[in-house]
Amino acid sequence: MTKRTLPTLDLKRGYARIKDEIDVAVKEVFESQYFIMGPTLSAFESDVERYLEVPRAIGCASGSDALLLALMALDLKPGDEVITTPYSFFATVSCITRLGATPVFADIDGDSYNVTAESVLSKVTERTKAFIPVHLFGQMVHLEKMRSELEGKGIAIIEDCAQSFGSWREIDGAPVRSGSYGVMGCFSFFPTKNLGCCGDGGMVVSRDQALADRLAKLRVHGAGTTYYHDEVGLNSRLDAIQAAILRVKLRHLDRWNEERRAAADRYKLLFAENDLLDLVTPPSEDEGNYHIYHQYVPRVQGDRDGLVDFLGKEGITSRVYYPVPLHLQRCFSFLGYGEGDCPVSEKLSRQSIALPIFPELEADEQEWVVSTIARFYGKN
Repeated sequence: MTKRTLPTLDLKRGYARIKDEIDVAVKEVFESQYFIMGPTLSAFESDVERYLEVPRAIGCASGSDALLLALMALDLKPGDEVITTPYSFFATVSCITRLGATPVFADIDGDSYNVTAESVLSKVTERTKAFIPVHLFGQMVHLEKMRSELEGKGIAIIEDCAQSFGSWREIDGAPVRSGSYGVMGCFSFFPTKNLGCCGDGGMVVSRDQALADRLAKLRVHGAGTTYYHDEVGLNSRLDAIQAAILRVKLRHLDRWNEERRAAADRYKLLFAENDLLDLVTPPSEDEGNYHIYHQYVPRVQGDRDGLVDFLGKEGITSRVYYPVPLHLQRCFSFLGYGEGDCPVSEKLSRQSIALPIFPELEADEQEWVVSTIARFYGKN
């Protein structure tokens, strides 16, 4: 008898729902033989511009490149400082150090896992050139509490939206999409994202036309016209096949995000029904936020790593995002940070666990996950 298993994300289930649409879209690209740049990419960029209500969207090769291109467009140089979070994926900070600039870490809120205005503003110096907020796990940072002060000092806000395509926050009585509030927004289309392609892919959006024009050149080796290079850029293009796939998926994204939200609500109810709320703290959704639950990450008491192992032995995959905060990573030791410098991030790195969540997740599978957690804690 085959052992029952559950991954954190089941891409096969998602593909099965839209297989016919994907097949048609990819076939059209092959029939056109227009694989790099071209009309399919332009059409997807236009789709994103309408969805996010931004003037320009520029496809690129990955979310990591999106961040790097954004900082290159700001002419970041050695000696410049960029404020960001220590509780994120590696690319959030590597893009800063690759250009010789200095990351400055602002600690996070223990409920939302996002940086706070207070922590960010306390880190501003005369050398601060940019701030990279990460809309972690699918909900937005409270940017309205700091944008005026930061931009008043000439500090650019570059939103890291790798985990938040489709999320929004109510600001001044209106919904503001992730990526549309700062001067630039950077997205990843890695296959596991809420809007994911079938390979690597990324995008930078901007409300500044001059920056957008420069980004469009930087992604093609800095060339304004083919073989005429204004500066040294990157070879970082979103190919037409990935753009075609993303056009299809974008049409379904809002429904999928609603299904993720329903799964998150169900987890919270199940934790309560299994008398686990003293041991498992569900992720919070800040007032005014539309959380899309790219990951479902509660905090747990006791032996978190033991729980991960216990779930795995039962066939349930869980993950830890992130086991070592960025300020404590060996490669960034030259920055001089140590234990205790970002205490909330450090605490969460010991307590957080990512449980399975995806649009097609079944109620009985969630019941299995939560009942297994209850058994680990001796609740049943």
